[in-house]
Amino acid sequence: MHLYGTQTINEQGHLTIGGTDSVELAKTYGTPLYVYDIQLFRDRAKAFQQTFEEAGIGYQVAYASKAFSTIAIYQVAAEENLSLDVVSAGELYTAVKAGFPVEKIHFHGNNKSLEELQMAFEVGIGCIVVDNFHEISLLKKLSEQSKRPMNILLRVTPGIEAHTHDYITTGQEDSKFGFDLKNGQADRAFQQTYDHEYLKLMGLHCHIGSQIFDTGAFQLAAEKLLQKMAGWKSAFGYTCPVLNLGGGFGIRYTEEDAPLEPAVYVEQMIRTVKQTSEASGYPVPEIWIEPGRSLIGDAGTTLYTIGSTKEVPGTRNYAAVDGGMSDNIRPALYGAKYSSLIANKANAALTEQYTIAGKCCESGDKLIEQADLPPVEAGDLLSVFCTGAYGYSMASNYNRIARPAVVFVENGAHQLVVKRETNEDLVKQDLSYSKKAVQQ
Repeated sequence: MHLYGTQTINEQGHLTIGGTDSVELAKTYGTPLYVYDIQLFRDRAKAFQQTFEEAGIGYQVAYASKAFSTIAIYQVAAEENLSLDVVSAGELYTAVKAGFPVEKIHFHGNNKSLEELQMAFEVGIGCIVVDNFHEISLLKKLSEQSKRPMNILLRVTPGIEAHTHDYITTGQEDSKFGFDLKNGQADRAFQQTYDHEYLKLMGLHCHIGSQIFDTGAFQLAAEKLLQKMAGWKSAFGYTCPVLNLGGGFGIRYTEEDAPLEPAVYVEQMIRTVKQTSEASGYPVPEIWIEPGRSLIGDAGTTLYTIGSTKEVPGTRNYAAVDGGMSDNIRPALYGAKYSSLIANKANAALTEQYTIAGKCCESGDKLIEQADLPPVEAGDLLSVFCTGAYGYSMASNYNRIARPAVVFVENGAHQLVVKRETNEDLVKQDLSYSKKAVQQ
């Protein structure tokens, strides 16, 4: 049995997280319930940062908040001196409401609207990661009208495919993201921005995929991007001070996964950047990275209450929970795998195997295909590990199911940071039908 972060098994045989009993958390807040181990989040942030500090190199570690975006997690990220990636007006608004330092916010996205870019200028964020030529035109217009400067990075596709799921690989040439290095798009983007009066070109950005378990792809990406920056310096005399190598660092969902420690990824990045810079006569740039899943993924555990069970003789046993694809779409969307534990019987022998079914009206609503568990009963508490990334953030109201509450645990204390939705919340934006509809 693999436990994560501060998780332990107490004398009652209950799973504890952050020094709190998961059974008591379920009684207090109900289920399904997202529980976040905030100490683990803090430890991961420090691990990434410490490696840069020890190397004496300029850096930013930005939390890629698409993984999990709430006011409370932004406030914790600020306490840990992280920067922040946002990808929408909603995430930016949440960050501002959280009091996050706006100068440390980076705005991503392949189709930022004019309104979103205006908002970025108005609040004074630190950097916009530019994705396409349409965006360059909008940024020039906005900056010239407002006479406000804006730092930018150019997102490029380096033509590197990390060994990961096709749906979440983004660094290869055929991608909706970024300027291609190979076909000249990146060079055109550079020429349109490097000497603009208000746009300050800081450097290049790439993101080569997710759930990456080795450093080779990051090394190749760093070499390609640095060589391009060195070429621009030679041709135009312009030095970009920043190299952003994105995120995608893997975590351990199941025993099949073998992620590296944060320091290993960062140490190899630094080594490659220094070597490539020295070989090309280019000043060593600041290195920016964007961990999301690797900061928050295994800090999250979802607690469910088991209800019905079903035996299909000779095929499988089902155990159904009070959530499912409405609070974790990843298994149904791209076959994501998870490990689990009966939180109120954590020491019991694992003598049975179950398919964990959700309650949504879809045959594909299965959270875990093969879960090794003790015999389960209605009312048992199932904990599904490593749901901290893309669980809450991708949750929906499919079947008009209310989204779960979110609780932070740390040092034996727990606090509610997102209220459980109610049936009233589900209809608050609905309007009644009227026979007096507006005629066209």
